[in-house]
Amino acid sequence: MAVVRIGQVAAEAGVSIDTVRFYERRGVLPEPRRRPSGYREYEQSTVERIRTARALQQLGLSLDEVIAALHDHDTGNADRDEQPARLEAVIDRIDTTITDLRKTRRHLRDTIDQCRSGNCRFSPTHRC
Repeated sequence: MAVVRIGQVAAEAGVSIDTVRFYERRGVLPEPRRRPSGYREYEQSTVERIRTARALQQLGLSLDEVIAALHDHDTGNADRDEQPARLEAVIDRIDTTITDLRKTRRHLRDTIDQCRSGNCRFSPTHRC
């Protein structure tokens, strides 16, 4: 079992040292062993765990959802129904965001049209 230091873990995972420490504090990573000098010692598998966490976050899972998914995996409680349900929840959030953005876009278009017609909402005394 190869043991690496925090700088190497961060570099190989493509994150900062602060991110590695943050993931430790939040429970994404298990507490590392420490040398008598206080330096953290990580297993090489830590790099893949960080990459997995980042990939899940890029899919839209919140950090808490990532932690729960990794915990379920670690404890053998990751069933075939729960993981897709987590991802479905992300799709639902994305759909809500898209709906909200479309409403905002329509509102902006209406505001631009009003400004162009001389009835700008930004200032009662100035026209766009």
